Amino acid sequence: MANVKLLYHYLITHFFKLWLVPLLALVAIKASSLNHEDIQNIWFYLQHNIVTLTILSAVLTFGSAIYFVTRPRPVYLVDYSCHLPPPHQKVTVQKIVDNINKIRELSKRLIVAEEHSLDFFFRILERSGLGEETYVPDALLNIPPLQTMAAAREETEQVIFDAIDNLLANTKVNTRDIGIIIVNSSMFNPTPSLSAMVVNKYKLRSNIKSFNLGGMGCSAGVIAIDLAKDLLQVHKNTYALVVSTENLSRSMYIGNNRSMVVSNCLFRVGGAAILLSNKSGDRRRSKYKLLHTVRTHTGADDKSFRCVQQEDDETGKTGVSLTKDITSVASRTITKNIATLGPLVLPVSEKILFLMTYIHKKFFNNKIKHYVPDFKQAIDHFCIHAGGRALIDELEKNLGLLPIDVEPSRSTLHRFGNTSSSSIWYELAYTEAKGRMKKGNKAWQIALGSGFKCNSAVWVALRNVKPSVNSPWEHCVAKYPVKLDF
Repeated sequence: MANVKLLYHYLITHFFKLWLVPLLALVAIKASSLNHEDIQNIWFYLQHNIVTLTILSAVLTFGSAIYFVTRPRPVYLVDYSCHLPPPHQKVTVQKIVDNINKIRELSKRLIVAEEHSLDFFFRILERSGLGEETYVPDALLNIPPLQTMAAAREETEQVIFDAIDNLLANTKVNTRDIGIIIVNSSMFNPTPSLSAMVVNKYKLRSNIKSFNLGGMGCSAGVIAIDLAKDLLQVHKNTYALVVSTENLSRSMYIGNNRSMVVSNCLFRVGGAAILLSNKSGDRRRSKYKLLHTVRTHTGADDKSFRCVQQEDDETGKTGVSLTKDITSVASRTITKNIATLGPLVLPVSEKILFLMTYIHKKFFNNKIKHYVPDFKQAIDHFCIHAGGRALIDELEKNLGLLPIDVEPSRSTLHRFGNTSSSSIWYELAYTEAKGRMKKGNKAWQIALGSGFKCNSAVWVALRNVKPSVNSPWEHCVAKYPVKLDF
């Protein structure tokens, strides 16, 4: 059955190529049989229809000119960099346990005090898919933890500046050539903004287009890329710097509400800086070209809007609440996003199979299942947001993926935890570090976040991509993948 489907895909995909060979052969045979009189007749026809030929040529030339002037400018990903925290910020499960016990000894008011809440916390942590080398900020390693504005600024500056410094060192781009800056951080949005902080640090030019995206959750990284893409269609010959991060110092929950405790188990320090360009001269040195961005927002539905929400618990402590509806909401939102993305990336063979199944179900047998398109026919690498083990499991099952397809997501979750909007960049870096990204390969980044949103970005590799200098996987990729027993 697999061989039959493989043959079907080959025939449909190469349908025109397969017909082109006999067609060219037929033309060649006809051309070779032309005699001197036939050639004279053709030349006579062209001479007496010179006006028609001139008009057709002019229309063709004008149409081509309009196409080249109005077509979207290519957006290139020159390079990107992921923050690798210092070794002293690594935390094991045992270290987390020890810190919690020390804090409880100081004051039961500062951290989860009830034993049943602690048991729940540790059960989630053990089954989360996170390993023993994830990172937390210095503020949360302190006893008691620091949740001040100063501590939050220090954490964010460390993450953002390290990622940008490494990116600029690798690309050798002059900061004065950057015309667009977009920073996204969901939970921490001080005044002046984080984007202003970057402008000040790197002395970016005064006419820079500066944007700061807040409160948009783990999918904000793709939103920032989509915004940069639109801006690069308007502003010519420039660079866009996109920074995706999250802050833990201010957002750690210290209460007993189970729906809020979960986020403490999953989120860890991380961030990424991405340099985009619309300069044609940058194609040669860029890693990828952006093919598609698809954004889906189901926030008009109340369940979708409230399934991930920052709020106060019954004691007044602030945290992010995850409701039981999040699984069904995520599934529905992902389905809508995929339905939009599918026609853009899937080959004709998959579209035909989907259409035939849809017609059969609609008019003949309503009990048959919808055909799930084989995205591996169009996508080579999958970067599924490392939001948690359950999310990765669900997408692996629904998209019919193999363990190697979700390996970047599982490995990122294990090594770095959920780094929010930047996780998809750690996953892309993992694929590069494994030497799997070849010229022409397509990578699909898919992220989910509060609101509720599902956003996708599809890139094509412009060359065999090697990991950048100071890749976050540089010293540990050989350990992966790891086998986890739950």
